[in-house]
Amino acid sequence: MSQHVFEVFWSDLTGTDFVFLGVFFLVAIGPYLSAWSQNGSYALATVLSLLLVTFLQMAIDVIDVEFTPITFLSIIPVLADEPTQIHRFVTAGWLHANWIHVLGNILVIALAGVPLEQRLGGRRWLVVYFIGLFGGNISWVLTHPDSISPALGASGAAFGLLGAYMACWPNDRIEFPLLFFIRAWPVWGIAAFRLGLEVWNMYQIEAGQSATNVAHMAHVGGFMLAWALARPIARGAPSNLDDSTDISIAGSAASKAARDAAKARMGSLESDPWTEAGKPLDGEAARILNRLRDEGDELETRRAWLEELSEQVICPVCDGEVHAIVQGENCSLRCALSNKHLKWP
Repeated sequence: MSQHVFEVFWSDLTGTDFVFLGVFFLVAIGPYLSAWSQNGSYALATVLSLLLVTFLQMAIDVIDVEFTPITFLSIIPVLADEPTQIHRFVTAGWLHANWIHVLGNILVIALAGVPLEQRLGGRRWLVVYFIGLFGGNISWVLTHPDSISPALGASGAAFGLLGAYMACWPNDRIEFPLLFFIRAWPVWGIAAFRLGLEVWNMYQIEAGQSATNVAHMAHVGGFMLAWALARPIARGAPSNLDDSTDISIAGSAASKAARDAAKARMGSLESDPWTEAGKPLDGEAARILNRLRDEGDELETRRAWLEELSEQVICPVCDGEVHAIVQGENCSLRCALSNKHLKWP
């Protein structure tokens, strides 16, 4: 997006501006807090976050207030060396020029980001996402230091996901639209096509054969920085870096890796909080506990027995109710009053 903006600093903001900023951050962060609390997908949380922020942008435009998010939250290269403007390197990734812009980024984040998250795990995926975001914004600022036009969008982060996927599991096949065909393409093919297109567009601009307001350098910068750092980040991830088999994501090793990661998070059943508190279980509760120990080595059977056990026991600390709480694929027993009383296994 290309338009002239005035310099806006924190001291220039009014009370109304701060209200809009607060709503912006709540809308942007909300999906991530939900994913964290429910052990859900950060890739899908990112998709929802970007959509919600775009709806908010459109609502602010309709209201027609003096302050707009782009003015204070986008990347403006001439302001990049101002310490008070450092937030722009993050917040610009949640702003988009229009619906085509945001939907194009969401397409990559959903189709490539979700399987990559299964490979990497949620926390590593977030690290890669922000590396791509920073790489894109920094490369744009370094190559356009005197620009007063705002740069915005999650394109650098989206290309960063492709770069990281290319570096770690290039032979994975994912459903992706290329050349008007939607089919399972290898990651290396998707990355080569998209990156090659960006380089060609940059060449056209330098040769004076094309004029555009698209930040192609930010796309390349996000891709390259995430590509360079992805393999060290991926060490210890649910999927082995040596797993280079040509696979399809549907029912693939990525899904198996996510399941293996969930099983690795299952706690030990050797001891139980009731015995440790001097209140060993008896009767039906003891029978269920024994069945849990005998058959609880799989996610589904463990959850089933834990849910049944929750109906037979009380908290060993406060004698309160016990609930079976499911987060992602994992289940645990919690005291209804406080997790400090009971969180097992």
